[in-house]
Amino acid sequence: MDIVERTGLCVMESNGLELSNGLKLSAKSSVSGSQRNAREALEWFAMSATFGRALKAKETIESHSIRCFVPMKYAIVSDHRQGKVRRLVPAISNLIFVYTTKTIIQNLKSSIPWLQYLTRHDDGRNVPIIVPEYQMQQFMAVCETHDEHLVYLAPEEVNLEAGTPVRIVGTPFDGVEGTFVKVEKSHRKRVVVLVQGVAAVMITELTDGYLQVLD
Repeated sequence: MDIVERTGLCVMESNGLELSNGLKLSAKSSVSGSQRNAREALEWFAMSATFGRALKAKETIESHSIRCFVPMKYAIVSDHRQGKVRRLVPAISNLIFVYTTKTIIQNLKSSIPWLQYLTRHDDGRNVPIIVPEYQMQQFMAVCETHDEHLVYLAPEEVNLEAGTPVRIVGTPFDGVEGTFVKVEKSHRKRVVVLVQGVAAVMITELTDGYLQVLD
């Protein structure tokens, strides 16, 4: 599954804080916690680091103490020294979530030209997708197990209205809440956790646990 790449022109400040990759942040918009506008809320922004640069973006952003998240999965990859090896790689091409304020994310975008908003339509406009905290916590709880039986889906592949809200009891997914629903890629109903408008993850195996139906 790929996140659609978007391109655009970005204006860079001529002076300010230099990032580890040579880019700069405006001096008036330093990303340190002490300079964060206390009136601005921290939010999860869904972003695309185009051309497969999610891990590069993560390294750059985290070097300035900004929290971010890239869904990862195990895959067999070729290494020029070790041959084929099992390694964690991004599960969804280009996708990265950044936890920060509107001011800081806008300045990051201006300083990192290949970091772009994922957007949704709202009253004829494209607006950045901001993921609710609850959705993000459930999604991360599933992804961070790095379970080999997870299947990542595009949001349009899932119809949550046809499913049943459930909570998983037992297994490494204990406490995760999702929707028990039929998905085209599966012959049976599965638990799906959705980040609205961005991605979904399907849990295909639940051993030694059960589902509690939520009201």
